[in-house]
Amino acid sequence: MKAFVVLAVNIVLVSMLFCPMAMAAPPMPNDVQMVEADPSLPKELAGFCGKWEGHDGYQTWFLIVEKIDEEKASFYLWRSVTGDWRRFEAKVSKEGGKYTLYHPVRVPRTEDNVIMTYTLKGKHLESTTPRGSGARYTRVP
Repeated sequence: MKAFVVLAVNIVLVSMLFCPMAMAAPPMPNDVQMVEADPSLPKELAGFCGKWEGHDGYQTWFLIVEKIDEEKASFYLWRSVTGDWRRFEAKVSKEGGKYTLYHPVRVPRTEDNVIMTYTLKGKHLESTTPRGSGARYTRVP
C-alpha cells in the first residue's frame, strides 16, 4: 500500500511539472469572424490565415488571423500573461519575395511602442521586434 501511495504522489508531481506544456487554447473571442482568403491571393500571403499557438520562453501566445488582403490583415492576439484577447490591424509588405505583417505594439510598463513583425518560415509563423524578442508559432485547429 505504501508503494502505491508513493507511486501515485510521484505521478501527480510529474504531471504538475509538465502541465504548462499542454496548455489548452483560451476561449475564442465572441466577435471573431474567420474569412477565407481570396483565392486570387498568393499562397504565401494566404498562408498567414488561421489560428496559431506560439511560445517565446516566457509566455504562451495565440494568434487568429481573421482576414487578409495584399494591404492589411486583421487579427486577434492573446497572451498568457494578460489572459485577454486584443484586436490588431497589421500592414502587409513584400520584400525580397517574402511577405511580412507588421504593427505597432506598446511595450508593457512603458510608454514605448515597437513594431512587431510576423513572417512565415516553412510551416511556422515567427514574430520579432527590433529588441530581438519574439515567438515561434505553430498552426492549430
